Amino acid sequence: MTASAAPGRLAGRVALVTGASRGIGAAVAKRFAAEGAHVILVARTQGGLEEADDAIRAAGGQATLCPMDLARLDDIDRLAISVAERFGRLDVLVVNAGALGTLGPLPQIEPKSWNEAMMLNLAVPFRMIRAFDLLLRASESGRAIFVTSGVARGGMAYWGPYAASKAGLEAMVTCWAAETRQTRLRVNLLDPGIVRTAMRAKAFPGEDPMSLPPPEAITGSFVDLAAADCREHGARVRAVPAT
Repeated sequence: MTASAAPGRLAGRVALVTGASRGIGAAVAKRFAAEGAHVILVARTQGGLEEADDAIRAAGGQATLCPMDLARLDDIDRLAISVAERFGRLDVLVVNAGALGTLGPLPQIEPKSWNEAMMLNLAVPFRMIRAFDLLLRASESGRAIFVTSGVARGGMAYWGPYAASKAGLEAMVTCWAAETRQTRLRVNLLDPGIVRTAMRAKAFPGEDPMSLPPPEAITGSFVDLAAADCREHGARVRAVPAT
C-alpha cells in the first residue's frame, strides 16, 4: 500500500505522533497527513521536525510542530492543554518515541541506561495516557496506538531494559483498554516488526539496512488502527509491510 492508495481515510482527524522527526514516527506522520489528518509532530529534534513538516506541506498536508523533550514529563500535560485549547479533542494518539537503552548482561547495565529505557518506553506513555485520555474520549472515534516490540515477550539475552520496559508498556496499555471497553475509544498495540530504522541499526550493526523494509512500508497498519472504522480494541497487531 502506498501513501496515495487510500486517500482520505483520516480526513478531518487530528493526530498526534511522538518521535515524529525520523524513522517510523516521521513516516507515520507523513502518511497520516496524506490521508487527510492534521498532524501534531512531537520530537526533540527541531531540524528533523522541520524536514517532516516541509515534506507534509509540499504534499498539501497540514502539520503543527511541537519540539519538546518528553522526558520532561510535566511538559506533556502542558501539551495536552494546548491541544485542548486549539482543537478541543484528539482523534488519534500514536506513542512511538522510545529508547533502546544498553544491550548487554543485566548485571552490567548502568542504572542511568535502565532509567532512560523505563522513562521513554514506560513512564512517558503513562503520562500520555493520563494527559490525553479526556481529549481522546471527546472525539467521536478516538484511537490510541502504542508501538511495542517482539522482545516484550522476554527470553532474549542482553535485551533486559528494552524488553522489560516494553513488557510493562503492553501490560499497561491492555489495562487501559479494559478500562475503556465501554467507550468509543479504541486502544491498541502495534509491533512494527523488522524495519529499517536507526534503532535497528544500533542493535544490529552488522546487518545490511537496505535488506530491510523502510518505515514507509508499514504505515498502512497505523492507518488501519487510526481510522474511524477501526474495531480492534486491546489488540496486539503485527504490522504488515506493503509489497
